[in-house]
Amino acid sequence: MGVSFLSLACGREGDGAARSTLILDRVTQVSPPPDGGGRRGGGQMVTLYPRDDADEVRRGLLTLRRGTGLPVAFGGLVAPGGPPRMTITELAGTSTTALRGLAIHAGAGLGGKALALGLPLRVDDYPVARSISHEYDAPVSAEGLRSVLAVPVVVRREVRAVLYGAVRQRLRLGDRLVAAAVDAGRDLERRLADRDAARTALAALPTVPSRPDPTGPEWEQVRQAHAELRGLLTRIADPELRDRLDAVADRLAGAVRRPGPPTAVALSPRETDVLACVALGCTNADVAGQLGLRPETVKSYLRSAMRKLGAHTRLEVVVAARRAGLLP
Repeated sequence: MGVSFLSLACGREGDGAARSTLILDRVTQVSPPPDGGGRRGGGQMVTLYPRDDADEVRRGLLTLRRGTGLPVAFGGLVAPGGPPRMTITELAGTSTTALRGLAIHAGAGLGGKALALGLPLRVDDYPVARSISHEYDAPVSAEGLRSVLAVPVVVRREVRAVLYGAVRQRLRLGDRLVAAAVDAGRDLERRLADRDAARTALAALPTVPSRPDPTGPEWEQVRQAHAELRGLLTRIADPELRDRLDAVADRLAGAVRRPGPPTAVALSPRETDVLACVALGCTNADVAGQLGLRPETVKSYLRSAMRKLGAHTRLEVVVAARRAGLLP
């Protein structure tokens, strides 16, 4: 899996961060044992269909329009692999379809220059601007645009998308307006990075053996994956993707059914997040840093979980949670 955020937080070494530009069409999670372990889905295969990143670009355009007040916004994702190139697929506030499907090559026009440099750029009068090339004058003119800005969205040093904002009259685009557009780009950057992390974690989920041995090395991979998913849940803004990650984490936690009567103990999501990290050997400071909590808050969640599970030490509470099927 490369360096996971939990292995970094707990001081473990990895073999280098995995590239996050792979976009999965779907991720299939293994089914639980025949007894239907886990709280969702019974014993069927669960196929996760994360919504396309284009949804996030559309959301980014709305954020840009609200933040800048510019009436027109458009943009698209950069094609992975090959020469840098993005296609304008998302439009907001446009009156024609002249820009839709336009392929923007690195260095060409305003957006292509922003793509090549990885920097936000603006022109106050697009048709006569001398700082850019003019391959796309026809569609820009068809839409009637004059003042335009372009903001590259850089995720892990790679431009993943370009957002444009524009107005149909000549207008000086001031620094505050550009800063608001950059903020919209950074917001989109964070959301794309979170989606990448979620997809990488899901793609790297180990296959649960048909007869799992909770003491075997394969099960440690399952526990690592479970803890990663629990940590990601605190960072994912998309409710649909968050619910799906939550479902997979539940399936992993319930994949092994321990002997004995079912437990009536219910941990809160935060208590489960903390225990998942503690089970991997993280200190309270590590857990706090990973989950964005104060160390005192981590202690509070840990004490609450101990009280619910009748445990007195960190080891006891992890063992009790696993016996109760709350952790894998």
